[in-house]
This record gives sequence, C-alpha cells and structure tokens, in this order.
Amino acid sequence: MPSRRHFLQQASSGLAALALHSQAVARAAGRTYTNPVYAGQFPDPFVLRHQGRYYAFGTTGQGRTADGRIFTVLTSANLVDWKPAGGALTPPEGATGADFWAPEVIYHQGTFYMYYSMGGGAIGAAVGHRLHVATSKTPQGPYTQVALLDVPESKFTIDAHPFQDTDGQWYLFYARDFIDSDNGYRPGTGLVVDRLLDMTRLAGKGRTVMRARHDWTVFEKNRLMPLYDNRTFAEWHTLEGPFVRKHGGKYYCFYSGANFLTPRYGVDYCVADSIMGPYSDTGAEKGPRVLHAVEGHVRGPGHHSHVLSPDGKTEYLVYHAWDKAMKERQLCIDKLAWTAQGPRCQGPSYTPQPLP
Repeated sequence: MPSRRHFLQQASSGLAALALHSQAVARAAGRTYTNPVYAGQFPDPFVLRHQGRYYAFGTTGQGRTADGRIFTVLTSANLVDWKPAGGALTPPEGATGADFWAPEVIYHQGTFYMYYSMGGGAIGAAVGHRLHVATSKTPQGPYTQVALLDVPESKFTIDAHPFQDTDGQWYLFYARDFIDSDNGYRPGTGLVVDRLLDMTRLAGKGRTVMRARHDWTVFEKNRLMPLYDNRTFAEWHTLEGPFVRKHGGKYYCFYSGANFLTPRYGVDYCVADSIMGPYSDTGAEKGPRVLHAVEGHVRGPGHHSHVLSPDGKTEYLVYHAWDKAMKERQLCIDKLAWTAQGPRCQGPSYTPQPLP
C-alpha cells in the first residue's frame, strides 16, 4: 500500500509553465478560472493572505525544491494566477530521509510561524511523525526550525493547524493515532486540540475533537501497523487535515476523511459551542458533506484550507485533487457557502467559474 504522501514527483517545469500560460490567457479573455489553478504537484495546500498577497505552501515529502529547501511556495495576487517562489524551509539537522508534511503558516507579532510534521517513510512504518515549528521574518521564508511540539502519548502526530480565538488565545489542532475502540470509536487517526502556551509550546492538555465512527472514513481494512508492534487492525480509519472556523458563535472543525487515494476521500466537519469541545458530527454518517468526489471528473478532493478572496468578503476552500492519471495532487479552489444545512463547498468544480 503506498504511503499517504506518495506520488510526490514534480511535473516537468516546461509543461507546467505552458499550462499556466494557457490558463492565464483564457482567464484574461473570459474572466473565469478552471481547476486546477496550478498545473503541478501541490498536496495539502495551505494559503496565507498577507498584505494583499497570497502565499501557498505545499507538501514535498522527502523531496526538495530547486533551491534545496522543503515545502513548495507559490505566490498570487488573485488566488488563480500562481507563480513559483522556491522552497520554504531550510532542511533541519536530521532531515535526511525524513518526510515533511502539511505546512501551515501564521503571522504573529512580527514573526511568521510554520507548523508541520516530520517523520519517517510510509504510514504505519516503524518511525512515526512529530510536530515541529519554524520561523521566518518574511512570509515566503526561508524558515528555520526552532522547536518540537511533542505529544508524548502519540507515536504518529501530523497536520498541525494553529487557530487564534476571538480573545487572542492561540490553540493547536492536529491529527494523531488512536489504537483503542473505546466508547464505540474506531482505531485510526483522529483529531485533537490543545492550548498553546506561546507559539512554540503546547500546554500538554490535549482534548479529543473527533474520532472515526462512520464506515466511510475507513482508510484500509486488515491493516498491518509496524508502528504498533506489527498489530493488524481489522479496520483502520482516518480523520486528518483539521481547519477551524468560528461562525455564528460556534466552532467548526473541518477535516478530511478516508483514504486519500480513493473516491471516498472528502471534507466534512464537526461543531462545538466551545473551542475545547465537546464537538458533534451529527449528519456525517453517510459521507463527506462539504466537499466530495465527482465520478468521472474529480477524485480525492481534500486536505484543504480556507481563505478570503481579494475583496475580503468571499470565503474560498483551497484543496488538492488528483489529476486524471493520479500522478499529481493539484491545487484547486472553490467558494464556500454557509447554508441552513451547514457549510458546503460550491464544488469541486471542473468547468469555468467566475474569477474570485
């Protein structure tokens, strides 16, 4: 079974540049965009809006950008026309052979903080993942690793998402493994929140946000897990990629569920009255409600972030989806709508859409 961050080969720079130019010409003529908005490998996209410009950061796994760094960086003025801007993270000591996944960046008191995981090889390998943080004085980097955000009770901890509440307090949401089946939950990767003492230290009092309890979130059946003494789990489930929004006085923790290689992968959410929970996912029994595959057109949309359009009003989901050959996970965007039934993405789209 391939790893969760498999298929990280970069597209030919010449072909990617040609595709980007063709898309830009078409958009200028019709004032539309068509997904993907970046014709290249860009898994787990996070977009930071800073001083009127967008900075996108994507997973590179064990790979390196042309400048020898980790995590691909793109820049844009409109969420649609993206230009490569090198790599973000200077490889830290001990980085040889390690995977680097899912960067997210925030700006706080004059410093940019990047959160990500670093670990060994495929999911289920004998070496797990741990969370780290790096800093920079500019949004595009280079970033320097400064701290380990350890979760001692977890051997596999990924997908860090920093969130600042309206009172100014920062929290860190992340995904970690649970191997028990207590209270009707299923073994697999689930979601946790902890308070940040400062931008590089966790309080160490994490609370479970949501664990798997629905059939659609299964990652793999009869899964052998070397990380847990070569134990085989009848079903291993996955909830990952948390991203939090406060809306209408409630906290919505969005996440991606299931196996990222399958048509079942998509985005759902759980909701709470308090940042630390308890969270409920009532309505999520049948499948992802926010963003899901479109047979014959879009496969595996997910691991998203949220960002406002250039007018500062319209909310967009930024996510990846597979190309038709399933060689690359490419950068896509679509509007998010807050409906009476809850948040829903107006996508995934694969035909021309109005420019943001």
